[in-house]
Order: sequence, then C-alpha cells, then structure tokens
Amino acid sequence: MKISGMQKLTLLDYPGKTACLLFTQGCNFRCPFCHNKDLLKNEQASKIEKNEIFDYLKKRRGLIDGVCISGGEPLLQEDIEEFIKEIKEMGFLVKLDTNGSNPLKLKRLIEQKLVDYIAMDIKNDFLKYDETVGISKLNTQKIKESIEIIENSKIDYEFRTTVVKQLHSLVELEKICKYLGPKVNYCIQNYQNCNTVLKRGLTGFEKEELLGMYEKLKPFCPHIMLRGI
Repeated sequence: MKISGMQKLTLLDYPGKTACLLFTQGCNFRCPFCHNKDLLKNEQASKIEKNEIFDYLKKRRGLIDGVCISGGEPLLQEDIEEFIKEIKEMGFLVKLDTNGSNPLKLKRLIEQKLVDYIAMDIKNDFLKYDETVGISKLNTQKIKESIEIIENSKIDYEFRTTVVKQLHSLVELEKICKYLGPKVNYCIQNYQNCNTVLKRGLTGFEKEELLGMYEKLKPFCPHIMLRGI
C-alpha cells in the first residue's frame, strides 16, 4: 500500500462515526478541482509505513470506530484487499472513498464484506465526464457499473458531487439526480478553493445558489444533502 497521508482522528469523514483517515497515493483522474494534487502521481513524496498505521490502530481499539481510506484513488492499490482484511480483523469499520472507475475490484470488496460504507464520487453528467475528470475518452460504462453495484449492495453508501461553477449547473445536477433515482443517498458538496488545488481560478457557489438548487433537485432525489455551505 502506498499511503502518503494520515489524519489520526476525523469526526466528519465517516458519518456518525469516529475514524482515522488514510490517503493513498496515485489517481487515474485529473479533476481540475482536486484538492490533493500531490497524491495524483504514483511516485510518493512521503510514505507512511504500514507498521506505523497498525501500531496507531492497536492503541485506538475501543476509542475510534473505523478507518476511512481515501486518495487519490484507493482501488488502484494492488494490495488493498489484504490491507483492509487486516484492519477488519482488528475490529474496525472501513469506509472507502472511490471514483468508481474499477467496478470489478469494488464488487470483490463488497462480496468479501471488507467495506462497511462507500462514498462514490459522481463527477458530472456523463456527457461532461471527460472534461470534469481531465481524461479524454473515459469509459463511463465502468462508472455506471459501479453505481449499480453500490445501489444493489446491502451496505451504507452515498454518492456525491463536488460542484464547481465552471463545470456544473442545475441542468447537469438534475440529470445526475434523475439517473440515480429517488432511493439513493446523494450529497452535493461545494467546491472550496485552497492552495493545493490542481487548477487555480475555479469557484464554488454562493449559499443562496446552492439552497436554490437543493430545492429544485429534491423532488428527483428526496435524500439529497448539502455540504460546504
């Protein structure tokens, strides 16, 4: 496992749980609004050793509920299954953040009961996916397969879209909501500018704009949530 970041305690990343947050190195997308540009390349600037992670978790048994594995894109890690098995054997819950580009590995993790919560990014309406993820001719069928796998699983999950004024509008968000349907948990999170973003000059929405979109989208997606307002 290539782990380049570790937040020892988070109260926000695993809904309703206390957790440790791990950041894996490497991603197959190049979203211009990515906050973790240092994690995009497979080369590691700084590596956190596996022993350091598990030594910390041993000390936190009974004190935190779970481990969030984020990135980067965690499913690029070849040994993620074995890594999660070790975490689960210690009694921790596991939340996985993913971009949905590897449905086969995602399905294996679910079938082996290695994940307890999945948060999958839906970057945009499928017609704008290439532009939004910075990859030309992306196979969006894999994204659709991952959505279906998660929806048909029996674990807790959420789909989420980080909204950027230059890339998203009510039109695209409405298409996403209609595709997902009324039963899913869907979160819109506002883009927040920072120094580590991949592309400068992007902006989020004003609070009033987001609240207006929320009201218009709720009939299509009753379980919609807002973050970052």
